[in-house]
Amino acid sequence: MNFTQFNLDSRLMVGINKAGYETATPIQEAAIPAALRGRDIIGTAQTGTGKTAAFVLPILNKLLNGPRNAARALIVTPTRELADQINDVIRVLAAGTRLKSATIYGGVGAGPQISAIRNGAEILVACPGRLLDLIAQGHAKMNQIEALVLDEADRMFDMGFLPDVRRIIAAVPKQRQTMLFSATFPMEVEQLAAQSLMHPQKIAMGISRPAYTVTHALYPVPQHLKSALLLALLKHTDTNSVLIFTRTRSRAEKVHRQIKAAGLNVTSLHSDRTQGQRQAALKGFKEGRHDIMVATDIAARGLDVESISHVINYDMPDTADAYIHRIGRTGRAQKTGDAFTFVTSEDEDLIKKLERIMGAPIKRETIAGFDYTVPAPPKSASSGRGRGAPGGGRPPRPAPTPKSYGKNRLGPRRPKR
Repeated sequence: MNFTQFNLDSRLMVGINKAGYETATPIQEAAIPAALRGRDIIGTAQTGTGKTAAFVLPILNKLLNGPRNAARALIVTPTRELADQINDVIRVLAAGTRLKSATIYGGVGAGPQISAIRNGAEILVACPGRLLDLIAQGHAKMNQIEALVLDEADRMFDMGFLPDVRRIIAAVPKQRQTMLFSATFPMEVEQLAAQSLMHPQKIAMGISRPAYTVTHALYPVPQHLKSALLLALLKHTDTNSVLIFTRTRSRAEKVHRQIKAAGLNVTSLHSDRTQGQRQAALKGFKEGRHDIMVATDIAARGLDVESISHVINYDMPDTADAYIHRIGRTGRAQKTGDAFTFVTSEDEDLIKKLERIMGAPIKRETIAGFDYTVPAPPKSASSGRGRGAPGGGRPPRPAPTPKSYGKNRLGPRRPKR
């Protein structure tokens, strides 16, 4: 479906052309007409399918009619990075209009955000905590909000934001259009949807399976050899842009230091970094000044970097949904990508679940010449923490050797994308 067929305000075609949009994605084709009719929407969609534009374009179309210079649309999202990315999309698509938007989140000074609201931003893209602060202080008025978007609702639940989201919903007018997007629907999110939306249209775009554009491989390895294997894998594989996931902030920073010490161009993204550091890291990674970024799951949702060629799970995530969202950072916009996951014996149950979801075994790989038999270093007598294991703490459980998974070997290097 061509974007001209949506009967959008002609002023929006400037931004649509600037964004390079030609044919609508399935989620856009399903959601935009319903949103233009004013319907409430519950949406699920695979990452990288154009979901943001699916709600931004109808909002812009709505706001082109009616009063200006007051907040009329509110988009609530769990992370600062996602707020910035949504705002970037708004600015591009609003290029042919005079509509203004602003981001509202903590970790930075509130002054510029308050000024943006006073200067008449019609669209606010906000994280819950700072928004509630500005509402309580009288800086953010919610009485003219006509459209409310709750993006990544399940992620907001995971981060403990649902009570704040309920307070935000109570602060906006009851007569409004509400669009809720969530990858999964735990009971709390289902209840939120039932209480907040009126006769919603449900739009689902196959979130339960990983994107078909991604190739998967498992790398069995003892816990204490993960860092050595990671460096070997990076040297053996032709990559364009690599996103590496760890389970904790401290491990992300340690892996970051290890990769940097090996002479590779790397940055990191996690909640122990300041907002300025996080923005600089993400900008450098997007622009290609950093080839590798090590991140916690703060980056697993909404990170829109089309050039990522590889996702490496240094640590297996806790759930199948988390795996799907992590590897969804590659293979975007119909490009192909690779997902490599380091696994130990503790990960077997989740591996079986993923293979059931995918309907096929995931191939096991080893790196020729890598010594998988190196023993774990002894505990440090002074600290009780094993210095060789990135996570420290108790010694790792015995892990299966690669032989138990077969003898697949990493093949010839792929050509650079």
